[in-house]
Amino acid sequence: MKDLVTIIGRPNVGKSTLFNRLTETRDAITDPTAGTTRDRKYGNAYWGGRTFTVIDTGGYATGTDDVFERVIRSQVEVSMEEAGLIMFMVDGQTGITDLDMEIVQMVRRAGKPVMLVVNKVDTGALEYTTADFYGLGIGDGLYGISANNGYGTGDLLDALVALLPKRDEPEDLGLPRLSVVGRPNVGKSTLINTLLGEERNIVTDIAGTTRDSVHSRFNAFGFDFEIVDTAGLRKRKKVDDSLEFYSTVRTIKAIDQSDVCLLLLDATQGMEKQDQSIFWHVLDSYRGAVVVVNKWDLVEKDDHTMNAYRAKLEEKMLPFSDVPVVFTSNLTKQRVFKALEAALHVYHQRKLKVPTSELNDWLLPIVKDQPPPIYKGKSVSIKYITQLPSQVPTFAFYCNLPQYIKEPYKRFVENRLREQYDFSGVPIRLFFRKK
Repeated sequence: MKDLVTIIGRPNVGKSTLFNRLTETRDAITDPTAGTTRDRKYGNAYWGGRTFTVIDTGGYATGTDDVFERVIRSQVEVSMEEAGLIMFMVDGQTGITDLDMEIVQMVRRAGKPVMLVVNKVDTGALEYTTADFYGLGIGDGLYGISANNGYGTGDLLDALVALLPKRDEPEDLGLPRLSVVGRPNVGKSTLINTLLGEERNIVTDIAGTTRDSVHSRFNAFGFDFEIVDTAGLRKRKKVDDSLEFYSTVRTIKAIDQSDVCLLLLDATQGMEKQDQSIFWHVLDSYRGAVVVVNKWDLVEKDDHTMNAYRAKLEEKMLPFSDVPVVFTSNLTKQRVFKALEAALHVYHQRKLKVPTSELNDWLLPIVKDQPPPIYKGKSVSIKYITQLPSQVPTFAFYCNLPQYIKEPYKRFVENRLREQYDFSGVPIRLFFRKK
């Protein structure tokens, strides 16, 4: 499971810039205008052998004219409640403000490990600007950084990894762990109740009835696994209360604790942007994926409807369209167990180990016959391939110039692997290393 780290602070201190640097993305909008970040952003980060989820929160403020002020304050508080580590960011150029002092009191009440991050320390010569912030009397260390140019972020990450709490994993029964995820009101709880044959989870027509993640064990008809019903994920702008934001965070945790996620779609609505967002969070977490199109009984069909529907889904999932798609109906129980079979098949294929000799006998001739394109007048030669020990299928390619191998060639190699082995629904990691 990944740990949860939240970045908090008053507006315009550089939280989104740090978020983008830690997650190596540009997902969070950065702008000199205070209050740019209103919706919560989540991203994955990796450092020192630990993977963690980072939350970029909106700027905490009081007494402003911003209509989002109350919502942002509430969600900052919830993010601290769920996080294992708090990054409290201040502005090294502005100094301590009254609002910083107010946030300090809130952070103290949270009772969590805290890192005091002084931003806009662009060089070592500006380290003196951090001294005044010791007066806040908070944090398990003070770190002067520049989120903009990266100064000091290496030391910050080293300390972050050391401060991350021990993982609080659910009891491991040694069984496959499946999570049912998706937008609110697509039938997640009904699916699990149908499987279990009992009203284990509350079901209503009200979107967002499930507020927390519910673990159940299924042991019947030759199946034995854990299944998790998660709270529905909405578009961020609609997450307008503490309970639903809490549900969103818990759902992300459930994904990170899973082996395979069943993404439920509403057949009458198709795959919308929020469904795509959930789908990519599952893949970015390197969890197996199965797409379950629920409410199929409500769709008018002919002999070509299912194939046409699947083609549209694959287009929206590009470039990762190698995913099992199952069309179900909770109402009629149509193909519900087929969805389970698909998820468990993905679980077992995720553990597939390919012998090194087999990889080199089969794949090495292919990459030698179709080597990476010449770059800057230099040829890349791949000499050896092996699968690394990992929970996710991970392959290492040893070559002379790994830095010259670009994404299109990586996709070419991954496609060859998928053609040879059944990795449907399974994310693959490829590493190109210096021989």
